[in-house]
Amino acid sequence: MKFTLANEITILRLILIGPFIICMLNTGNEVYGDHYRYAAFAIFLIMCISDYLDGYFARIRNEVSPLGTFLDPLADKLLMLTSCILLASEKTAVSGFRLPPTVIVLIIGKDLLLLMGFVIVYLNIYKVYIVPVHAGKSSTFVQLFMVAAILLAPEISQVLPFWIYLLRFLWWSVAGMAILATFVYIRAGICYIEEFEDVRALTNKAENYDRIQ
Repeated sequence: MKFTLANEITILRLILIGPFIICMLNTGNEVYGDHYRYAAFAIFLIMCISDYLDGYFARIRNEVSPLGTFLDPLADKLLMLTSCILLASEKTAVSGFRLPPTVIVLIIGKDLLLLMGFVIVYLNIYKVYIVPVHAGKSSTFVQLFMVAAILLAPEISQVLPFWIYLLRFLWWSVAGMAILATFVYIRAGICYIEEFEDVRALTNKAENYDRIQ
């Protein structure tokens, strides 16, 4: 299997999740906590940029591959899940800007339902079906923005005292978009199964007709 440039960038993003977690786990340090938070934000920013770059290079170099189609959303999901869980944990949350557990439940619930849907589709058609939809992409983008906004919240709130209220609006917007994306993906999966079954029925009908002839 040949690794493309896009695949290598995606794998780098997966590797950087480790240092990001280490930095987040040390944000509670009384002396260097802020420095670790800044480092976590810098790593997070690099991962966000790499998320754009791997897709860009895959398109312009015509290197879209099944491996990349699988690894890219996997990297996104792992990044978001680890970020949100750490920002909701009492020990690693940004002081005064802790992410509500309800939002985490909805985000994780969406991903678990999508995983179940992926398995159901595979068991029905024995094919890997991963096709991003606009609702899912929008939900991921807003989640990434939310994480960055929380990591820099102490500094931004000094300039914008109402930042906490904007964050709360953003939190529940992310939750709502996660629910919407779940329904869109479920509908897309059902439609794909139905189309596949129709094609298979037509194929079987044609094969039976050829045998009769």
